[in-house]
Amino acid sequence: MPDRSAPLPGGIGLSRLRVYDTVAPDGVVGGTPHVHLCCTEGYVVTGGEGAVQTLTSAGYRETPLRPGAVVWFEPGTVHRLVNGGGLTIVVLMQNSGLPEAGDAVLTFPPEVLADPAAYAAAAALPDGGAPGADVTAAYRRRDLAVTGFQALRAGGPTALAAFHGAAMALRRPLLARWRERWAAGAGRAAAGTGEQLDALGRGDPGHLGAAGVYAVGEPVERGRLGMCGLLDTYPAAV
Repeated sequence: MPDRSAPLPGGIGLSRLRVYDTVAPDGVVGGTPHVHLCCTEGYVVTGGEGAVQTLTSAGYRETPLRPGAVVWFEPGTVHRLVNGGGLTIVVLMQNSGLPEAGDAVLTFPPEVLADPAAYAAAAALPDGGAPGADVTAAYRRRDLAVTGFQALRAGGPTALAAFHGAAMALRRPLLARWRERWAAGAGRAAAGTGEQLDALGRGDPGHLGAAGVYAVGEPVERGRLGMCGLLDTYPAAV
């Protein structure tokens, strides 16, 4: 294998997810409802069954998840995974996995969203959610987010628009860091394709001779506490 770094295709991130299997306050088994502000996210279902609940300006929807299904949704979609039994998913994330590295806002009640310190305290996990951390903290924040999600569903488009505004205000201080991650990942990948097209147009096949092959034999972490379940994570570049 060449001794250099290469991003995953398109500068994406990926992880393997085992969805939480405990009951939230509304009686539903599954994960934490949340939104991403600038990343599309996709699911490839590999085992079990369940659904993803989504809320957009077009309304509430529940999409079944079974092995072989592929589902994706754009920024601004509030989403929540429901575990109908053994639900496991390969998650594909834009921008080198930014959704698990900051581009996520949990659907906490408005008074929590309006206070960055209160939000940080409510979202915190022991040891940052590292494998082996106490999962009860993840359930606690999920349950608070489910409370806010129920209010969003009841409040209609006006409530969702207010939530989007609060989420944007909360994450605005992180935008410069996100832009750096995008530029180094997906932006660089897109620019690289443009350079290759230019080279091919000139009759220059040089990049073809510099091709590499890369592999990751296993996840770099197993069982990290995520928003919707336990994550087996992979590097965004190898």
